[in-house]
Amino acid sequence: MRDRRGSEDPQFLEGLLASRKVVVCCGAGGVGKTTTAAALGLAAAELGRRVLVLTIDPARRLVEALGLPDTGARPARVPGPARGSVDAWMLDPKVVFEEMVHRLSSDPREVGAILSNRLYQSLRELVAGMQEYTAAEALYTFVESGAYDLVVLDTPPSRNALEFLDAPRKLSLFLDERIVGVFLPGQGAGILARHARGLVTAIFDRVFGAGFLGEVQGFLAAFSGMFGAMRAHSDAVRLLLQGPEAAFVVVTSPEPAAIEEAHFLQARLAELALPFEGYVLNRSWAYTRGLGDPAAVTLPTDSPSHVQRALQKLAALAVHERALAERDRALLAALSARGARAMATPYLGGAIEDLAGLRALAMSFLAAAPAHRDAASGADTD
Repeated sequence: MRDRRGSEDPQFLEGLLASRKVVVCCGAGGVGKTTTAAALGLAAAELGRRVLVLTIDPARRLVEALGLPDTGARPARVPGPARGSVDAWMLDPKVVFEEMVHRLSSDPREVGAILSNRLYQSLRELVAGMQEYTAAEALYTFVESGAYDLVVLDTPPSRNALEFLDAPRKLSLFLDERIVGVFLPGQGAGILARHARGLVTAIFDRVFGAGFLGEVQGFLAAFSGMFGAMRAHSDAVRLLLQGPEAAFVVVTSPEPAAIEEAHFLQARLAELALPFEGYVLNRSWAYTRGLGDPAAVTLPTDSPSHVQRALQKLAALAVHERALAERDRALLAALSARGARAMATPYLGGAIEDLAGLRALAMSFLAAAPAHRDAASGADTD
């Protein structure tokens, strides 16, 4: 993991968006991670880049804001950016897996044998739940296509996201021919190999009925020609994610459970030697743009009583908002103290439900936005 000194740096994301090929958003569920990923894509497009946002099971409001179809085999264009472009795709594991089969096999007969096999049909349904592996596969494929300057990936909630981070290694272990060879006829002539195949055949016949192992062998025989390419591909995915063109950003919120998950994820990224670049404290009051003090307002002595009562209520609300701001500034400083760069996104008053809200959030990631002016000092601005 690259060594970063901790700092409150409201502009660090802009540098990543301008220079990296991959930005991976990780975090606990419910912190606004998917919304942040979409806004990062829009911000990168404002810098003139061609961007793809890969998202996993986004909320309905975000699907509508991005203009995504309910189903789609290809990314859809998001309207709006003046300089670059943004495409978005709700990850479809079935599509990713089938395209992998077509890409890794040059023999149409082999592809046909795989896709028509009964086991593949079952596996295809199983793959629908393998978001972690297919996310890594889709990410690498789109990066290597050259169609995009930047791919922003929204991962599952953090504990599941770790499966995504480790998916390439697990695939390589599965594709070890010494293991798969037990199922294939004619693989290994030794006594131990023959004994193992005999044992496997007996178990399969007893549990699934005679002939089932033959289907397994037919499927693996067709698939085995791709094992080398799949293993090389999975190694390349890991090299990409560990390399200088990738960046991992942990999104959190001020909630204690979310902060705890963020700390956990930072530690795991370090263990996996993946390039953690910093924190985004989402839905935060840390930047209190324009937050005035009602106590400084002087009313005329003849002001109606309801106006005076309204000012008193505003004063109580201001005390509450200032307490939130102090809390979030302390959280931001604590995140920075962990040796990471950290920034906060402004609290925009609730869930973002349209493209205008996403664009407003996107601008908070760019240096020109006024959201950064009071980050370090905590001073209020007009």
